[in-house]
Amino acid sequence: MIEMSPELITLAMFGSMMLLLLCGLPIAFALGGLAVIFVALLWGLPAVKMIAYSAISIQNMYSLACVVGFIFTGMILQSAGIADVMFDTMRTWAGGVRGGLAVGVVIICAIFAAMVGISGAATVSMGIIALPAMLKRGYDKELAVGTIMAGGALGILIPPSATFVLYGIIARASIGQLFASGIFPGFLLASLFIVYILIRCHFQPHLGPGIPPEERASWKEKFISLKGLVLPLLLVFLVMGLILLGVTTPTEASGVGSIGALIVAAIHRRLNWGMLVEALRTTLRLCGMISWIFLAALAFAKIYLGLGAVEVLGNIITAVGLGPWGTLIIMLASFLVIGCFLDDEAMLFIVAPLYIPLVISLGFDVVFFGCLYLMSTQAALLTPPFGYNIFYMKGIVPKNITILDIYKSVVPFVGLQILGLALVVRFPQIAMWLPKVLFTTLKGA
Repeated sequence: MIEMSPELITLAMFGSMMLLLLCGLPIAFALGGLAVIFVALLWGLPAVKMIAYSAISIQNMYSLACVVGFIFTGMILQSAGIADVMFDTMRTWAGGVRGGLAVGVVIICAIFAAMVGISGAATVSMGIIALPAMLKRGYDKELAVGTIMAGGALGILIPPSATFVLYGIIARASIGQLFASGIFPGFLLASLFIVYILIRCHFQPHLGPGIPPEERASWKEKFISLKGLVLPLLLVFLVMGLILLGVTTPTEASGVGSIGALIVAAIHRRLNWGMLVEALRTTLRLCGMISWIFLAALAFAKIYLGLGAVEVLGNIITAVGLGPWGTLIIMLASFLVIGCFLDDEAMLFIVAPLYIPLVISLGFDVVFFGCLYLMSTQAALLTPPFGYNIFYMKGIVPKNITILDIYKSVVPFVGLQILGLALVVRFPQIAMWLPKVLFTTLKGA
């Protein structure tokens, strides 16, 4: 066994982690491998069995089952063509307004987020369906691409969010309260996106021209098209209502959502054996990836925390002397920086176990911090060089849209995300009013 100070261990563990990630090693192998190496070096080979115990404890986490349910729901709805129907509805209603198609994309992404809980589904669906339609109508390519990626990022904040579930497990926080905390901030961001699009297209009409008058729908056609929103909204209210009213646990609600998604697919005549197998295969692949990263990161964090990491971080923060709010802002700023290199879940597994004890010691609610975490890490989906939504979009866009165009398209939306985050930090009740009202009422009932 080797004796090292916590400061030296911090440098060695995180330095090694960044080196391995920069070399292209998958995060699960980087974190898991380092966990095995450092536990053997610092505590001896017999201590390696701790990692096996961590694996067993993860398999016994009942709450993780709802992640599977929400991802499966999303895959079914994506295959069922729900996005196509919703986009046709939005195009019918808002197509004649300058920037109307982009506004419709944001609204669809918000609804999609409330159905599936992951960002990739909305980003890919809108990239395939809405991007060609917007470009055909003369929309600026950067506005169109940026809108789709920013709208897709709402999937990790507006409940039911798979990332909220994982955070709740790590922080030992109420998943129902976390879901409630994300509703108003999610719609705040969506509203900021919509206002920005409308204002910019008002002063620069060439960026998002409206549909010509002769191609616009009549009022009768508009009202008929609303039927495309009925089933998606019913599914949203059903799943979220069951959770927020305390009728079911999130895991049970995810099962209801999965059954509802199958019924919606059947109604749209998209339910078949091939689609079902593909949805199951994708769900298995995504959940397997999350499980391996979760296991590796949990082992890495447990070892680091067991060596006095919280005390080291606490001493550093105390020495800076910025107070609780200043410290919180530094934490959120660190997410923005780390998000340029890691995705939201990787950051969650690595940083959350270290920050959450400090957040509690500073007197902040872990539910509030969880909402701020998801808001700040939405930028991780958009910021280069590593951003999942950038990768998704690059695989969809036509050849005349370069990676530089994609990078430029996200700049105003990342700025709006930071503005929304600042508003919630300044006015915490935006996130915390609904959880307090709902769950205080339920406790008193």
